Amino acid sequence: MSNLNQLLHPKALRYVAAVAQLGSVQAAARDVSISASAIDRHILLLEEDLGLPLFERQPRGMRLTAAGELLLALSQRWKADLNRTLSDIKQLQGVSQGHLRLAAMDSHVNGLLPEFVLAVAQEHPGIVLEVDIVSPDEAMQRLRAGDVDLAVAFNLKPGRDLHIVATADLPLGCVVAPGHPLSSLAQVTFKDVAAWPLAAQSKALTIRRYLERRHNWLLQEARPPLVTNSLQLVKSLVRSGSHVALTSELDAGPEILAGQLCFVPLKDKSAQAQTVGVAVSAGRALPHIARMVAERLGTHVIEYLARVRAVGADTNRKKSKPRRDAK
Repeated sequence: MSNLNQLLHPKALRYVAAVAQLGSVQAAARDVSISASAIDRHILLLEEDLGLPLFERQPRGMRLTAAGELLLALSQRWKADLNRTLSDIKQLQGVSQGHLRLAAMDSHVNGLLPEFVLAVAQEHPGIVLEVDIVSPDEAMQRLRAGDVDLAVAFNLKPGRDLHIVATADLPLGCVVAPGHPLSSLAQVTFKDVAAWPLAAQSKALTIRRYLERRHNWLLQEARPPLVTNSLQLVKSLVRSGSHVALTSELDAGPEILAGQLCFVPLKDKSAQAQTVGVAVSAGRALPHIARMVAERLGTHVIEYLARVRAVGADTNRKKSKPRRDAK
């Protein structure tokens, strides 16, 4: 931790966080370079003033009580606010430095995120970018709570406390291996999909909840041999040719670009499109650099999706191109 962080982050909160993280006063003392007796004294004074213990003293270490959990959360919020303030000060100096936290989805990990992280590193080398992989619901909770600075997530809903920087529609489709019989079709129906083993995503994911709400018959009729919250496992099975999956172009983006998977649109009028968007909190004053990075991420999402769709369109043109009979 820098000298400025040490000066501006209250000592008592830092000590509580260190003991909670490392499990003992002695380990915390080594981490913050202060005597164990000084840390113990600060914690005892806090407990005396609050009238509640912050830790359970156990033979194998220190464990936070409910009151201790509240102070740890306060320490984390203080540190996050401090990092944002220091970033603002750097901006006043004309220096693109700072610490930004991004909430993203698991499906972005091997798709649009690596390129974006590299772009930020090249364009703003002074920025420390911390990426948390969470669910769509958790992304919004963290953004509203101020635990992250920006989020890229599915099905964002704008509100007074949420500003959508960029958004794009994600039509639902069937993802198959290039040699699969469905890959030769320009469009498929849910009945077409139900004829094949389906790798279904778990209820924790938005697509599965939508299918249960609107097309539960499909999940029952297809009798999926696999239900998982791992998109990577789903795509691995689909690449093998043994299964098909219902998802978006963005979820299968890396494999579509590499020619390993095909995205076949659903022609059912009842198929509801998802959205992907980039959002920041509307109720917080973000550093200028955070707004710049959010806009950069929004542009990157749109451009990445356009590249994936261009490959898919090229594949569809090849499907529809009439074949010449061999002579």
